[in-house]
Amino acid sequence: MNKKKRSFTPEFKAKVAIAALKEDKTLVELASTFGVHVNQISQWKEQLRASSADAFISDAQRRRLDKESKISEAAVYEEVGRLRVELSWLKKKSMQLGLSENEVSL
Repeated sequence: MNKKKRSFTPEFKAKVAIAALKEDKTLVELASTFGVHVNQISQWKEQLRASSADAFISDAQRRRLDKESKISEAAVYEEVGRLRVELSWLKKKSMQLGLSENEVSL
């Protein structure tokens, strides 16, 4: 018996989460009404709370945050590249010195 994983639209999730935030009904009642598990409703409710402030970020702020994240992402990739080159060089030098991997402690 394979159960197909149900997927819900963002609109449906928002509708359920907003209903949960209103607290007019218990989570059990909402679960019965919408046909989803109580834990799922709680998770969506917390996701809505966590991301609700993002709705009030201006376009300029959003562009600045996107630019900052791209810059930091580029810095991470640059560091990874540098570390790969360094590791390759260290492996090459340790082999030239005749050291085994067990003898080398980085």
